[in-house]
Amino acid sequence: MKAYPDHPRRSWSKNVLDPQRRLPVQIKLLDDAMTPPAYAQPGDAGADLRTRIDFRLAPGERALVPTGVAIALPEGYVGLVHPRSGLATKHGVTVVNAPGTIDSGYRGEIAVTLLNTDTTESLSFKRGDRIAQLVIQQVEQADFTVVEELPESVRGAAGFGSTGGYSIEPTAHPTHA
Repeated sequence: MKAYPDHPRRSWSKNVLDPQRRLPVQIKLLDDAMTPPAYAQPGDAGADLRTRIDFRLAPGERALVPTGVAIALPEGYVGLVHPRSGLATKHGVTVVNAPGTIDSGYRGEIAVTLLNTDTTESLSFKRGDRIAQLVIQQVEQADFTVVEELPESVRGAAGFGSTGGYSIEPTAHPTHA
């Protein structure tokens, strides 16, 4: 492990920064004044996405926010839009459908559905503010096969919090208030 060139207490793996290990991804800026997604620190998994517009989120409000960026991911890759931890922790703002999925065939503008979970405070954003993170991952498609029985496993059908010491039975017909 080596230290960051400008910060001796942080470390990074050489392979993370090796340009030959980076995936080439074509992007189109739909607004010339916007900046491309960028990694804040060497070794970061998520590249920052920014808002193309000024907007305000009232308590409990959600909004579909344009980023001014479209991408062409290679086949076999997906873009995942994650919340920024600072926005979530400090202000209660998150991505509703986290992670948002950008399929390799999608060529439209990346937009982020943000939700203000705070019950009392509004939050204003200015054009260019960082609103989410884009993580690119390799994916495989499944070849689904219908079978009569699934193989046994240690976990079985236990889910919905069962590993946390409690179990919630799924309902066949959810009720709505």
